[in-house]
Amino acid sequence: MSTRADLTIAALRQGHDDLSTLVAGLTADQLTGPSAASEWDVSQVISHLGSGAEINLEAVRASLEGRPAPDFDFNKGVWARWDGMTPQERQEAFPEANRRLVEAYEAFTPQQRASHRIDVGWMPEPVDVATSALLRLSEFAYHDWDVRVAFDPSAVLAPEAAALLTERIEGLLGWIAKPANLDGRTADLLVRLTDTGETLGLHLADPVALTAEAPAAPDGELSLTLEAWLRLAAGRLKPEYTPADVQISGPITLDDLRAVFPGY
Repeated sequence: MSTRADLTIAALRQGHDDLSTLVAGLTADQLTGPSAASEWDVSQVISHLGSGAEINLEAVRASLEGRPAPDFDFNKGVWARWDGMTPQERQEAFPEANRRLVEAYEAFTPQQRASHRIDVGWMPEPVDVATSALLRLSEFAYHDWDVRVAFDPSAVLAPEAAALLTERIEGLLGWIAKPANLDGRTADLLVRLTDTGETLGLHLADPVALTAEAPAAPDGELSLTLEAWLRLAAGRLKPEYTPADVQISGPITLDDLRAVFPGY
């Protein structure tokens, strides 16, 4: 039976193979065209993923060698090198950098996947292999979408990644949600995931909270697929990228939710 670590590493492999193929075929104009990350062109998103792969790989190697996690100076050096690359250099460097990281995760034995711990540098304690891989998958999947949707407005999060990202949403809300953008309004929404049949409670106040139980007396209802919900919570459900079957009722609008979840 596949473990959580197995599934997450397999999703990282699939994402790597698919995005590397896409990146290899991009023209110079496409590389410097806008991505869905508003402040970055496509090559800058690729640069972010490539530098992140190097930093993650160093954390993995350090954990195996008994060394401390890479410090901020190491990270800054990696970021500076990728920032200094031309778009074409980023295009060439990304597949190799990301391949090395994916292969490092794939090399963990079943025993290591169950028991090994990795200090990622910014978490309170070292995390297991599955969590480390999931942290990378969360970053990778959303930025993969940022690139893909630049060329296909109907692009969605990779299904194999979306199925794993749900456990990250609650933890993200504390630092990505901006309830102040509701100008003092509060609400409890019932969130209905139409493809999974799951219902959640979304408490729009300070702090924003997500619960496994639907509110007893919701102020409104948000109905959408799991994939659309994941993108909404990560600031990636702008009107032009919103599926027609997303529905909301009550005093809170989709624009209100987009303001609460502006993205990162």
